[in-house]
Amino acid sequence: MQDALTKAQLEQFIREGFVRINNAFSADTARQARAILWQDLKLDPNDRTTWNQPIIRLGMYSQPPFVEAANTPVLHRAFDQLVGPGQWIPCRSMGTFPVRFPSDTDPGDTGWHVDAGFPGADPGNFWEWRVNVWSKGRGLLMLFLFSDVSEADAPTRIRTGSHQDVARLLQPAGEAGLSFMEVAEKLADLPERPEQLATGNAGTVYLCHPFLVHAAQPHHGTEPRFLAQPPLLIREEFRIEGNEGGYSPVAEAIRQALK
Repeated sequence: MQDALTKAQLEQFIREGFVRINNAFSADTARQARAILWQDLKLDPNDRTTWNQPIIRLGMYSQPPFVEAANTPVLHRAFDQLVGPGQWIPCRSMGTFPVRFPSDTDPGDTGWHVDAGFPGADPGNFWEWRVNVWSKGRGLLMLFLFSDVSEADAPTRIRTGSHQDVARLLQPAGEAGLSFMEVAEKLADLPERPEQLATGNAGTVYLCHPFLVHAAQPHHGTEPRFLAQPPLLIREEFRIEGNEGGYSPVAEAIRQALK
């Protein structure tokens, strides 16, 4: 079976921290998912006067269109290539949806951050969730575009290559790692990095290194943006040394950052 990602794309992932897959799932699957989300929003998709908030967060989604979007053959092959065959857990939920609407109101959640992978002392406190240099709990950050996203439609901002800086930040913290907030507070001290916008048509998926620094932004377009960013969960944390069988691109990126 043909690989989902070329050698050049794998090298890009190691170097820049992400790779974009066009048509990772179908436009029809995206349309079916949006129909479910509009029902739960309880807003009129044809009446902009009902769109009176900059963001509405919807809960976990495990209906067929969402599970189908996360489990297409091309994505499964890409997971194998980036994380390693047998090392990842299939997605059975698309997680939460931050639905963003055109608005002049500050959504209040546009800070740079790195998603955490495992719970701290209080599992119910998201701000205390943690991340360590072996990326315990998380194989990839994934951005699933369920609507067309242009530069005006609040695309996720990505700091290209920032996963390398975060790996070096995490190394001294050892197994316990740092909390979500501890990492966020240190990001301003990291080197400047080019910014990339996660744009694309519905059905596009960005597969990102778990340490990649990213941020939301206000919506200045005309149509609501539907995006989910579920984690790809892993069976065990990555080995970044002493692995005679070689290293996945996620682990290799960490290794190169720590040289």
